[in-house]
Amino acid sequence: MAGKKTAVRRDAVASIIEDWARERPELDTSPLEVLARLHRTFLRYQAGLTDAIERHGLAVAGFDVLTALRRAGAPYRLTAGQLADSGLISSAGVTLRIDRLEKDGLIVRERDTGDRRVVYSRLTEAGLAKVDEVFAEHLENERRMLAELTPAERRQLARLLSKLERSIVASGETADGGEG
Repeated sequence: MAGKKTAVRRDAVASIIEDWARERPELDTSPLEVLARLHRTFLRYQAGLTDAIERHGLAVAGFDVLTALRRAGAPYRLTAGQLADSGLISSAGVTLRIDRLEKDGLIVRERDTGDRRVVYSRLTEAGLAKVDEVFAEHLENERRMLAELTPAERRQLARLLSKLERSIVASGETADGGEG
């Protein structure tokens, strides 16, 4: 279509910032330019992630357990404490997640042969097949979400988000004298 200009659509955050500039011009709203956009982006990402995973009969929390077990490598087993420490899974509710995945036949619990007090959660063959299928689709979904960024922009954004996370962690440590 010759002569038709592609309009750059303003986002909601720009409108919010303009509203605050009008209502409270003395305030520096520049943090919103990053953090409000990050929050809105996360909410959209989370909705897309949740929909894609739930289509496979999984909850995101269960998917996190399956991926932690898969990342552990053969024999794909971890204790509840190791699962909680794996990075994406909070310690609250690990047992409930394990119960659900065991009921669905995706993991089994096994006692350690050397110390019967230690209980592992291990992927079953069905669990391994499920996590491999869903994780491949998950990555493709994320690739679609990032399609408008060049590889260089993705690398730059990843570096900046890592720096942002460190900054946020440091701000919590500064605010209360310890890690926040």
